[in-house]
Amino acid sequence: MILARALDVTRRYGDNLALDSVTFEVESGELVGLLGPNGAGKSTLVNLLTGIRRPTSGTVELLGGDPRLPQSRRHLGVTPQETGLPGSLRVGEVVDFVSAHYDKPLPKAELLDRFGLTELVRRQTGGLSGGEKRRVAVALAFVGRPRIVFLDEPTTGLDVQARRFLWDGIRAFQAEGGTVVLTSHYLEEIEALARRVVVIGGGRVLADDTVDAVRGLVAVHRVSLSLADSLPDLPGIAGAERDGDRLHLLTADADRLVRDLVAYEVPFKDLEVRPTSLEEAFLTITEDRAPATAIARAA
Repeated sequence: MILARALDVTRRYGDNLALDSVTFEVESGELVGLLGPNGAGKSTLVNLLTGIRRPTSGTVELLGGDPRLPQSRRHLGVTPQETGLPGSLRVGEVVDFVSAHYDKPLPKAELLDRFGLTELVRRQTGGLSGGEKRRVAVALAFVGRPRIVFLDEPTTGLDVQARRFLWDGIRAFQAEGGTVVLTSHYLEEIEALARRVVVIGGGRVLADDTVDAVRGLVAVHRVSLSLADSLPDLPGIAGAERDGDRLHLLTADADRLVRDLVAYEVPFKDLEVRPTSLEEAFLTITEDRAPATAIARAA
């Protein structure tokens, strides 16, 4: 069952084309990661699907209806990039206030425990750190037992432990049958949570597939080795990065590069060859925004 859909959607802000004929669907039970650089159109797409904005052209649907209508938004949870919490209220009071808007909200103790907020329940939100406020804002998206949740940069400003608390809460929601769409600049986050990743660049969908498939779109391997000396000028090296004696090389033909290292009698050690990371794939895909490079989701 499709819970959210954008069909041939275009969105302009004056002369700025934020989205260009985008088609995107989210099925029940999916956890979809949206990746893209700043200005790519990720937040605009989320705003259209959650009814905050309307498209210039095309159609958007949420739970079978217009996202701007209250009945379509009744089973929706959202954490936008920027949130405001009433500074004089305690965390528990904020949860109570939001819960009052739903017929069968998630019990407060369960919500706080799921997102690691129990110790903050009596703290005024005005005295929370930026990361703590962000954790509260994300948790509030789940109060009403939504069918689908949109999280726009949910873990910005969080430390590693707090981020993993949120990851666990998101995973628990999906395990219960919930649907999640999240945008993130943390590529580790997408790899840890999402099975499907959609790469957006220049207002267009450039790739829509599994994490492994998107990584494989770029025929690049990382060859790492320890080398105190300088590297000779070898063919086929797309990029190089040095970290002390450790040298990291990007190449489309790892076998040839290794043969060349041996042939040139390069005194390397601790050789490691691995597939490109999602980050490397992401950066390579978004460097080329031409429509011909767009990769459709595998059937």
